Amino acid sequence: MTHVWWPGSMPAPSELFTRKKSPPASASPASASPASVHPPAFSPVATSPVASQDRLAQRTSTQTDQPATTGLPGPTGPISTVPTPAMPASASPETGALHHDNRSPFGPPISSDDRPGVLAVLQNEVAGCVRCTELARCRTQTVFGVGNPSARLCLVGEAPGADEDRIGEPFVGAAGQLLDRILKACHLSRDEIYILNVIKCRPPQNRTPQDDEVANCWGYAHRQLEIIQPEFILCLGAVAARTVLQDRASISRLRGKFHRYRNSQVAVTYHPAYLLRTPAAKQQTWEDMKMLMRAMDVEL
Repeated sequence: MTHVWWPGSMPAPSELFTRKKSPPASASPASASPASVHPPAFSPVATSPVASQDRLAQRTSTQTDQPATTGLPGPTGPISTVPTPAMPASASPETGALHHDNRSPFGPPISSDDRPGVLAVLQNEVAGCVRCTELARCRTQTVFGVGNPSARLCLVGEAPGADEDRIGEPFVGAAGQLLDRILKACHLSRDEIYILNVIKCRPPQNRTPQDDEVANCWGYAHRQLEIIQPEFILCLGAVAARTVLQDRASISRLRGKFHRYRNSQVAVTYHPAYLLRTPAAKQQTWEDMKMLMRAMDVEL
């Protein structure tokens, strides 16, 4: 049955949210309709973590003596090694605050065939990270990221919670169920985008990540973005927005317009966990999603 917030006809999702070797023709601008005026009913729905666990089990990583390169598997065997992007972030010794270059363009793009293997090498590196002693001691596992390595859109969140720490994927708890509802209303699925967090380990009691923890970990997220090189980034919440944009302004001041992170256009909206606590903000999030979909030439 067609969802009340879905238009009657849409191109195949893979044509909308995955980059092609030749740029697709732009779709006609979205026309106003009653469905585009009001936010969808972003009420969480019960979902089972089994599918997430199955996807996690299907992903494999290859140990290597050279963390910066990997012999990537091809259709007929190994192909030439591909370097992973360098770690760009550094922390201020006085405050621990993160400083990184968010203006320079990304480096030369990695081919779409090579990206899964390069991400797998980086995932291995993340799994062995012990830079944050407290987080490394308390975590069940690191939470790297999930989705399409050739996605046009990357979602950047804050940090794993208890469910994410247990399953190993971002946004699988109550906030993740709400995020799935938002994505569905925009004709998106997790397989068509890429989702990652600023930090890869769950902070104790789900506290806000500290500045030194963000500084220690942001380089991994940047390298994920460098590998994927998305056209668009959506920051979910204050930690993600402040880290990506190097701007400590409030979400209310950052949302409603596009920013820049290297080659990517960046939009900002509220974290799904905040929407669970503050349902009135869902209207603003829906406006942010409509702005983003218009930029991506997607009708709602």
